[in-house]
Amino acid sequence: MEHYAVAIAVTAGIYALMALGMNVIWGMAGLINLGLVGFFAVGAYVSGLLALRLGTPIPIAMAAGTAAASAFGVAVALITVRLRGDYLAIVTLGFAETLRIVMSNELWIANGTDGLSGIPGPFRGALPPHLFNLFYLGLVVAAVIVLFFLVDRLAHAPFGRVLRAIRDDEQIAQVAGKNVVLFKVKAFGFGTAALGLAGAFYGHFTSYIAPELFAPLLTLYIKLSLLAGGLGNSMGAVLGAVLVVFFLESTRFVVPLLPGITAVQGAALRELMISVVLLLILRFYAKGLLPERLSHPALPDKMAAPVQA
Repeated sequence: MEHYAVAIAVTAGIYALMALGMNVIWGMAGLINLGLVGFFAVGAYVSGLLALRLGTPIPIAMAAGTAAASAFGVAVALITVRLRGDYLAIVTLGFAETLRIVMSNELWIANGTDGLSGIPGPFRGALPPHLFNLFYLGLVVAAVIVLFFLVDRLAHAPFGRVLRAIRDDEQIAQVAGKNVVLFKVKAFGFGTAALGLAGAFYGHFTSYIAPELFAPLLTLYIKLSLLAGGLGNSMGAVLGAVLVVFFLESTRFVVPLLPGITAVQGAALRELMISVVLLLILRFYAKGLLPERLSHPALPDKMAAPVQA
């Protein structure tokens, strides 16, 4: 049970990394990205292939996976920079599905649907399994803390304020002299780098990746994490990711207690239970458990004082 709890904690940390990355793209900049699982896959595959086939040191392989996901993010942003709303969502979803299909059919890249197995993990051979899991959990938690402070600092910096201005009204941001295209590209680059880092952590932890693991459902889970925790709030992103993983795993123990439920029915029931819980959260906390709180600069006394007739 202890091994299971630690593994779930690692998964929650990886979800938190993805939620923080998406918080920059969607929560701050307002860009709808339904292809986040594609950038997650890029980080996992690049890092896994470098470490497994070329013997690249794991930190360098993970850095390369992060950089590759960011490069793909910048490329997608440059292609879709003029798109908004549903059109941007469709293109990013198409990117993720195209990548998954290519990895499934091109055997020479990573064995197609058989997947990539035997991906090395840091000190996996030197540590017993339970100590490796604890060590890896420490690495993931450290990465979440660092990324949290980076995103939170970004949110309170002028860059973050410009992103929120673009999210709220892109035309006003342009009139104010801001290069909207450049800010969108930077937001995509930073956010997808976090997604790639999460993918690299996932691949080196599980030691196995395959195309079917990068299904669109994962994108939905991260979206739900942000909505439940609080869109635009870094702490809310982390809280939402932890809650979604907790709901996903806790329902595993509830379904077997129900008599006459088949495995297929149980899987559907789990999704229904998770949906109901999240809907209840959004019913009573429409902006999430920890909604975004914006601080407005204080006006000078002369401007704040009412005009005397």
